[in-house]
Amino acid sequence: MRSIFVHFCCVLSAALRPARVNDRMVADTTPNEALLFDQDHLARYIGSDDGLRTELLGLMREQAKRCLDLMANANDRSSWRIAAHTLKGAARGVGAFALADACDAAEEMPEESWPCATLMVGQKITETEMAIAQTA
Repeated sequence: MRSIFVHFCCVLSAALRPARVNDRMVADTTPNEALLFDQDHLARYIGSDDGLRTELLGLMREQAKRCLDLMANANDRSSWRIAAHTLKGAARGVGAFALADACDAAEEMPEESWPCATLMVGQKITETEMAIAQTA
């Protein structure tokens, strides 16, 4: 059973690994190459309001930390799914599509995969924050 879990973590890790295409960080898991951060998506909602951008991205960072903590401490399927689903929605709202995709995948994972999925989502949060910082 442990070797299946380790194999699954390796497959998931490879699926969520970012790549650079045309100098933009993307996830190499989908044909659409989900961006870590799509600033054009966010700009459609906020225009050129830098203050609102900063506020929304700050709220997203807080939500990501909160949800990741809830995922790390989930003790039942409902708690796990709510945390992953909440973060998925927050990520999509600001254009963090690769993080949203990782949360979408994590949402349906079996309980024995939660520790690895939590690490993978945490990694995607870090990569997303780095991509956002590159656009500042």
